[in-house]
Amino acid sequence: QVQLVESGGGLVQAGGSLRLSCAASGRTSSLFSMGWFRQAPGKEREFVAAILLSGRIAYYKDSVKGRFTVSRDNAKNTLYLQMNSLKPEDTAVYYCAASNSAVVNSATRTDYWGQGTQVTVSS
Repeated sequence: QVQLVESGGGLVQAGGSLRLSCAASGRTSSLFSMGWFRQAPGKEREFVAAILLSGRIAYYKDSVKGRFTVSRDNAKNTLYLQMNSLKPEDTAVYYCAASNSAVVNSATRTDYWGQGTQVTVSS
């Protein structure tokens, strides 16, 4: 089993930045990829970004490309999401996700979830 704990959410003005962190523990050596999803009120959970743990290949939702950067620190077993130029439509609960066998760019491919952290962007 793998446990994921997010941190770093908060309230920020439009145009501002936040960095989310996801600390992984447990059988992290079995993981193939990690990533981020988000869920706004009344909407379905959606993919935001993912990264393969074997290299530097990353995947992004089109609307966050150029603004968000996903990265990892294997020594610390920590995943990050640097979010710049934030917009009110980025407001959501952000979830860390991980998979043992696939690119975690779909909820159906996710084996583990964090508890979520709230990001609110004011206009």
